[in-house]
Amino acid sequence: MPDFTNPFVRLFTGLGGTLLFASLVGLVLRHAVAKGQPNAVIDNLVARVNAWWWMVGLLGLVFWMGRSAVIGFFALLSFLALREFLTITDTRRGDHHALLASFFLCLPVHYALIWVDWYSLWSILVPVYGFLLLPILAALSGDPKRFLTRAATIQWGVMVAVYSLSHLPALLDLRIPGHEGEGMLLIAFLILVVQGSDVLQYVWGKLLGRHKLSPTLSPSKTWEGLIGGILSATALGAAMSWITPFTPLQAAGLAFASCVMGFFGGLVLSAIKRDRGIKDWGHLIEGHGGMLDRLDSLCFSAPIFFHLVRYFWT
Repeated sequence: MPDFTNPFVRLFTGLGGTLLFASLVGLVLRHAVAKGQPNAVIDNLVARVNAWWWMVGLLGLVFWMGRSAVIGFFALLSFLALREFLTITDTRRGDHHALLASFFLCLPVHYALIWVDWYSLWSILVPVYGFLLLPILAALSGDPKRFLTRAATIQWGVMVAVYSLSHLPALLDLRIPGHEGEGMLLIAFLILVVQGSDVLQYVWGKLLGRHKLSPTLSPSKTWEGLIGGILSATALGAAMSWITPFTPLQAAGLAFASCVMGFFGGLVLSAIKRDRGIKDWGHLIEGHGGMLDRLDSLCFSAPIFFHLVRYFWT
């Protein structure tokens, strides 16, 4: 029998029930509304729900495997996200060594520092040493053509895909009095709130969306969707305070700040996609695009959440 006193069991049981309900809704809509015919909105909803089954199942498995598996899992996500980011940029042969250092030096060393819990070096490795090393390696190639753009692109890719995202597994090592060893619940809280905000913004936008928020950067986003999604996710955060060391009011505040930053993350990464003339970062996840299409909001919200918790609760 499942141990329902375990917060992870209760959390993932609730997620399973929610996804089952969403799958049933999609099935009903396909038969009652679409009459079995193709429908862009309903088909997109079903694809998103199916993808969420895989993502929740994979996340649950990684959590069950323990701390090392969680760190390794996010290192893999960073690798895939960095690959997507740099694939769409204009690099040259002279960037070869900088790219190798990004994937096979900065990324593994950075996550190794989380594994050994060396916060002081982890916190500055990429923004200080990586920031200096990568353009040095590119300059040594002797290729000055578009050097500033190329160097900044690689630096920014590593900052977003590696440094920012790594604040999620770094939550494992926060020592909150009375809640030691519960970092995985903090990771689950942040992911569910921020990703829930993305889903709820989509739902509210489809239901009530009238006023476009930024037609040139993200044509599907509306003010109604943004406000409804963030407020709903803030309420979700308050309701999930039981898996955290926060009071419902504190959980709501952290959820609100995380969702706002998550929205800006999506907007910034959308601006990059529009600049490169693409709709999605990739096609890895059906209904969701590429890895960065799912992680863009977390890349911006994770550092803010991490440092708020570290400053006020440790």
